[in-house]
Amino acid sequence: MYRSGPGEPALERIPRERRPGRGGPAGKRAGTVENSGFEVPRRPAWMRWLPLAYLVFVMVLETLTPTDWAVSFLLIALPMVAAYTLGPLGVAALTLCALVLEGVVAGTPCCTGHNLHQLWETHHVAAYIDTFLVGLLGVALAAHRQRQERHLVRAHSVAEALMRTLLRPVPHEVGSVLAAGLYRSGEVGTMVGGDLYDIRATEAGERAIIGDVRGKGLKAVRTVAALLGSFREAAYDDGDLMAVAARMERRMAREADELRDNELFVTAALVEYDAPAGRVTIVNHGHIEPVLISGGRVTALTGPPALPLGLGTLADEEPVAYTHPFAPGDVLLLCTDGLIEARDHDGTFYPLLDRLRHRFGDGAAPGPDEVIDFLNTDLPRHTRVFHDDVAILAIAPHGSGRPPSP
Repeated sequence: MYRSGPGEPALERIPRERRPGRGGPAGKRAGTVENSGFEVPRRPAWMRWLPLAYLVFVMVLETLTPTDWAVSFLLIALPMVAAYTLGPLGVAALTLCALVLEGVVAGTPCCTGHNLHQLWETHHVAAYIDTFLVGLLGVALAAHRQRQERHLVRAHSVAEALMRTLLRPVPHEVGSVLAAGLYRSGEVGTMVGGDLYDIRATEAGERAIIGDVRGKGLKAVRTVAALLGSFREAAYDDGDLMAVAARMERRMAREADELRDNELFVTAALVEYDAPAGRVTIVNHGHIEPVLISGGRVTALTGPPALPLGLGTLADEEPVAYTHPFAPGDVLLLCTDGLIEARDHDGTFYPLLDRLRHRFGDGAAPGPDEVIDFLNTDLPRHTRVFHDDVAILAIAPHGSGRPPSP
């Protein structure tokens, strides 16, 4: 578990013994994913202590006020205060405690100066009845709250299982490249989001994609599933990277027709690594430029612009692929805008290139794991609140960088 500062999201790297697809000595390493936990988040300390604090407040106030002030009537609200944080049994216990304390305050000469016969005065009896009824309501609300929490846990678990199925763990080795990935949803407590990435080893070379679907929620997840399915089929077909992009463009057109959404699109970058030629080919459909870390230099690989997938019919010209040398010791970083648009408390965007230069500008060749680990810990230091999904994929030619830690 990578630990960040207080209030910062925890990101977990799946241990090797639990990593899917491990079938030999080389093994496969999963990517880094948000750990939402399959359990109800622990409540803040102030909420857990609120019922006791309220009880102490009422009793202290009772001792500081004149005898004829019926401060103990404030105990009627205690079961409702407890229903926010305790279970049904806890609320029932505090209701009984409130009834006992109301009786003690109403008719104990030694403690409160009241006469014993006042214990059964009409207004005190009304307070007992009100406390009992409010306690019943508090027990019911606490039980309902627990049922809703369990329902949300199941729903989040299903959603996370779905996203883990779509965004499969990134193997440590894919063909002739090393790889590492990171994903974090902008939706608190769940992995559901509209960012995607994948990498495949094919006869044409290692092909990767990273993309960002317009929109959020289940509609975006459906588009993610459609696009990843299209890529996983097209990546193995004959043809160059432009043919893969064209097939995904057609799939996006069908998806827009099925959803009846004329504004549906996906920004995406497609990458193909040709090991014998020592170069990468990139087709960028309106996405953030890939970043190359090479020899201590960090540069964005800009190329001919193209419209996002799904908007191809609006362009007069076909997208153009461009190439760049990619040799051992280099790392290619692909990311979505959730990374570079993360803001600090002053509203400043995350300075990706500057941060990478500061960390890897010494000339030492990093590995994909090192780059991902750095962003994993550095990004939460820049921003504590994530408003968008974050997806990052790092690849490097096999044999480059430092070996991964065991």
